Amino acid sequence: MPHLSSLEICAGAGGQALGLDMAGFEHDALVEIDRDACSTLRLNRPHWKVFQQDLREFSGGDHKGLDLLAGGVPCPPFSVASKQLGESDERNLFPEAIRLVDETRPRAVMLENVRGLLDAVFEDYRKHIAQQLGALGYVTDWRLLNASDFGVPQLRPRVVFVAIQRHLSEHFEWPMPLLVPPPTVGETLADLMASGGWKGASHWALRADGIAPTLVGGSKKHGGPDLGPTRSRKAWESLCVDGKGLADEPPPPDFLGMPRLTVRMAARIQGFPDDWRLVGGKTSSYRQVGNAFPPPVAKAVGERIAACFQAASRRQVVVAGL
Repeated sequence: MPHLSSLEICAGAGGQALGLDMAGFEHDALVEIDRDACSTLRLNRPHWKVFQQDLREFSGGDHKGLDLLAGGVPCPPFSVASKQLGESDERNLFPEAIRLVDETRPRAVMLENVRGLLDAVFEDYRKHIAQQLGALGYVTDWRLLNASDFGVPQLRPRVVFVAIQRHLSEHFEWPMPLLVPPPTVGETLADLMASGGWKGASHWALRADGIAPTLVGGSKKHGGPDLGPTRSRKAWESLCVDGKGLADEPPPPDFLGMPRLTVRMAARIQGFPDDWRLVGGKTSSYRQVGNAFPPPVAKAVGERIAACFQAASRRQVVVAGL
């Protein structure tokens, strides 16, 4: 399989970057403004070239001709949990992403965001983005994907935006959901809950018999080491998890009541492998996890983009041989 190059923007703790890595993409560069998230990326993948800077100050001039430009631009401008200011929100980085597409002219673009971006109030803005990229030679599409359809024990609906160069676009197909349901929270976390010797871990695992609600990482202005607003906490309570905060350690042997998740448990719920280490205090580490794009979902979309390239190459070979 030939080398597939990518530029990752708003990389965070690396959920999407890791998934694309597993799909066969090699990152030429990753751009992220948060110091702890950059340290997380460097710790886990020392060979990745990580730029800690504001995306508005990053130039794509050194990365022309990429296979893929990918990232997760900030979601608060489009989140129903925020004011949904959209393009008027100072945190909206879609214009910067389009600027980088123009500068690098990748074969494909993959951006993820919250489901609120598909709300009717943003229809004109979605058309505006499609028109801008259409003028650059891309065919665009939006799709709502649920992480639970790709083996992640969490619902987590996310909007994925894919743009493919027009001459390649007929070969792209969205990934199909897996035919088997994801594991339950109990099945996913039983060993971690028992790792501190908790005698009730196996009984807890049987009661935590559903998938998790969407993890909420919050922002530096809002949110902290808890599992989200009241509705989310109630959903966690139905799974016998106390969502009012996060624990530093797994439950001790004689623990009574509903346990809290540790950051490591939250990372597993998000689809990160256990060897993916996080840098920073509990709030910073959980925010990195809660705001991440689940690696298995990124891998599934990345594989379809890679397959698109391969199909186009095969067709070129056939046409050339006629």
